[in-house]
Amino acid sequence: MRVHDGHWRLDREALSQVRTAAALLLMSPSMPSGVVLDHDDWAAVAEVCERTGAYLIYDAAMERIVFDGHPLINPCRVDGLGERTIIIGSMSKEYRMIGWRIGWVAGPAGIMSRIMVAGIYNTTVASGFHQFGAAAALREPSGVAEAVAEYQARHETVAAQLADLPLVRAGGGWSCLVDAEVMGLSAPELSARLLERGRIAATPP
Repeated sequence: MRVHDGHWRLDREALSQVRTAAALLLMSPSMPSGVVLDHDDWAAVAEVCERTGAYLIYDAAMERIVFDGHPLINPCRVDGLGERTIIIGSMSKEYRMIGWRIGWVAGPAGIMSRIMVAGIYNTTVASGFHQFGAAAALREPSGVAEAVAEYQARHETVAAQLADLPLVRAGGGWSCLVDAEVMGLSAPELSARLLERGRIAATPP
């Protein structure tokens, strides 16, 4: 990633230098950067996956938490990625069901046959009422749009409070970053100073 015009952006030039990879793990919006990948970003990812034979592991846990009406772009809709993408979804973030631990994996049949074996032997089964609750939340109305509007309002409040600091704005998600190095501080030092002097709780990455 790189900062451009106060936002995180995918560094496509750096990505193009990847020569070998078994898989690329990407999230949009991501944590903690809040970067939202656009269609051209995903096309660049598709080129790398095709060239290296890599899978794309797509963490879709926050894909609808985007600000400013940014379109939801699922990588499976991008040429060259549908047959290479493994989607990992979750109720934890979009649906605010953090403690429920309900999620799913979807992908090409060949790789899913192996993932299902790993899931069966290495995880526990979610309780029945959790599964019914998750199924109900997946049906509209879900409250996701209302939650996203609240997250964006909170982001704007934080951005206003930190207006004099080198804030890197988020395109979505739950967080935004301040560039501590620009200020000559480490992230833990800046976090402590914000709490002590500004009563602002910030977690160093």
